[in-house]
Amino acid sequence: MGHSHGHSHGHGHTVQQDSDRRYLWLALSLILGFMAVEVVIGLIADSLALLADAGHMVSDAGAIALSLLAMRLANRPAFGAYTFGLKRAEILSAMVNGLTLLIMTAIFLIEGIERLVHPPEVNGGLVLVVALAGIVVNLAATFALSKANRQNLNIEGSFQHILTDLYAFIGTAVAAVVVLTLGWHRADAVASLFVAALMAVSGVKLVRESTRVFLEAAPRGIDPTMLKEDLAAVEGITDIHDLHVWEVTSGFAALAAHVTVDHEFDCHERRTHLEHLLSENYGVNHCTLQVDHGTSSCHNTEESQLVHRDDHTCPSNAVDTRLAAQR
Repeated sequence: MGHSHGHSHGHGHTVQQDSDRRYLWLALSLILGFMAVEVVIGLIADSLALLADAGHMVSDAGAIALSLLAMRLANRPAFGAYTFGLKRAEILSAMVNGLTLLIMTAIFLIEGIERLVHPPEVNGGLVLVVALAGIVVNLAATFALSKANRQNLNIEGSFQHILTDLYAFIGTAVAAVVVLTLGWHRADAVASLFVAALMAVSGVKLVRESTRVFLEAAPRGIDPTMLKEDLAAVEGITDIHDLHVWEVTSGFAALAAHVTVDHEFDCHERRTHLEHLLSENYGVNHCTLQVDHGTSSCHNTEESQLVHRDDHTCPSNAVDTRLAAQR
């Protein structure tokens, strides 16, 4: 059984995770420090936009804390029945963050419409000061998380929370200027509806992407049909069937397939060639390839999907290749 390429990326992956963890802690500290100030000022100023964003910042803090917990769980090695470990804890975190954003969207949409119809008096001066301070804090937090690995859906969930907050503060600042200059207090409600719209967009994206992983859809950027055609086009390959490609967690694509090889070719050498192709062209480094000599006519798909092998079948101890899922 050959393992033509190992997992030398392990050390670099660990370094990246350590950096991501530091960025998350920095963003969490900034959010928690400012959130308390915003809640107090929002209550004093009676600003829905500030209170809405303060509530969003509570979810921001929770989202980052959840991301940190999920990251810790995902690093645990495989154990017992959990043969992949708890790597999908990060996807679960992203799903929770997305659903939280959608719930908050509904809450602030209802409140925003109510205040649009019956606008309260808003202290534009206080709102403007807090909003400008919030822009600075969220710019710092957004910059910190932008340096983390945003291809990780778990981190992207936290980033979307913070980015939405940044846009919300900008909208709140504009609303405060309108209240101060024109006396139009409905601007505060309009700003809160703007925040709700941003929450909805981010929430839908996170739920959609995490659902894809849970339903084991092919990773973004990989077309299973094209992938199968590329594998079948390799010299000596007579058939590719039972092909499955999915994503265990962000950046961890896995593949399994049954491959038949022409009698004139060494099946183990062809397997190694396919592994290299999958790694180089598709970024799939974790695969199980069952390789046999034979032709596609040997595969009975309508009955039990058993392969009727001849005397040239590869030795049973070298049929399956499993690249261990070490992260």
